[in-house]
Amino acid sequence: MLSGRDISRLLPHRYPFLLVDRVVEFEADHRIVAVKNVTLNEPHFAGHFPGHPIMPGVLLCEAMAQAGGLLVQGTHRGGLSVDMEDDESRLFLVLTGLDHVKFRRQVVPGDRVQLEVTLQRKHRPLWKMRGVASVDGQIVAQADLSAVEVEPETAVAQAAPVPERPTIHPTAIVSPEAEIAPGVEIGPGAYVGPRVRIGRGTRVEHHAHIDGHTTLGEDNQVFPYAVLGSIPQDLKYAGEQSRLTVGARNRIREFATLSLGTEGGGMETTVGDDNLFMNYSHVGHDCNIGSHVVMVNSTALAGHIDIGDYAIVSGLAAVAQFVRIGESAFIGGGSMVVMDVPPFCMANGNRAELKGLNQVGLERRGMTADQVREMKRAYKLLFSSKLRVAEAVEAVKNELPDSAAAAAMADFVAASERGVTRP
Repeated sequence: MLSGRDISRLLPHRYPFLLVDRVVEFEADHRIVAVKNVTLNEPHFAGHFPGHPIMPGVLLCEAMAQAGGLLVQGTHRGGLSVDMEDDESRLFLVLTGLDHVKFRRQVVPGDRVQLEVTLQRKHRPLWKMRGVASVDGQIVAQADLSAVEVEPETAVAQAAPVPERPTIHPTAIVSPEAEIAPGVEIGPGAYVGPRVRIGRGTRVEHHAHIDGHTTLGEDNQVFPYAVLGSIPQDLKYAGEQSRLTVGARNRIREFATLSLGTEGGGMETTVGDDNLFMNYSHVGHDCNIGSHVVMVNSTALAGHIDIGDYAIVSGLAAVAQFVRIGESAFIGGGSMVVMDVPPFCMANGNRAELKGLNQVGLERRGMTADQVREMKRAYKLLFSSKLRVAEAVEAVKNELPDSAAAAAMADFVAASERGVTRP
């Protein structure tokens, strides 16, 4: 229905950022269906990821937004077949929000992504839409999109630049020695100590407490009464200048506590990106938390614990010191975890036991049905067979040589020093 040059007349984007190849269906004021063909020569695949190219999720969202832009243009013009050389009638849209974003599976070179966007609300200059991206009938991503009409020459001004200086409430106690980046907001009654560094765009809400050698990356949100960089709850701590390092875009909810490291554990507690620490969750000294981890209300981590990416620790669960929890593992509510929990597995109970694979987690990570079957085979070899640990590990690598997830599970089991949680 519409492709190539015609699309570029309606959208301001150009290669390599024009992510809509063809429009196949259009209903003014209602719906559009467009197509994006994913090819290996696209520039982002050079670094995302070499040897295992995956289309970045942010570009899937951008492709849906561009399809939404075409829906708006066609609705405004009364159709996509009108004179597209008329620049005066072309709207200039700025994306203002993405909500309820979900990624269901990976998109790789060779995929043909169908982009379906429906209009949810029109109250000009505001437009709200819902986008769904799918491959071969399977949803790969979805999001609610918000956009606003602006004049082209003022589009940059509409992007709401980060203020040049931090915003600090008069009642906050902030040491003049602390390093506070532009765009940081510090609320009433908050405390920020002299050795603290806070990255651009981070928000510290009222009565939050940040002390010690603590570094926060960009765009974090620290909620009321959370305590970061406190002295470790370890009797061996002797005042050493240890650290807490937190990445970007973490949400640290009310009364959550994150401790400094100790000399006996590498001197540093580390936290990755995009994690959620719910109310009263506790991260002890010298823990290493990956990215996209969820710690639910009143969870407690003792010292020296490693947690892999995308793991979930459910409410009221407690994890003993030196335990490792693998990526995409799921710990059930109220569990007492005293041994390592392998990647992609579920564990539950007082003195937790394995309850099988975390299949919901596998699906959220984009694993196909064939990959899930491979993981089930690996699980059986490692935990249900009569093979010794070294034999089971070797069997997994021999039988599933192409499964990176199975290899990760086998390597985790082989490297365990504390012992692995069993069914």
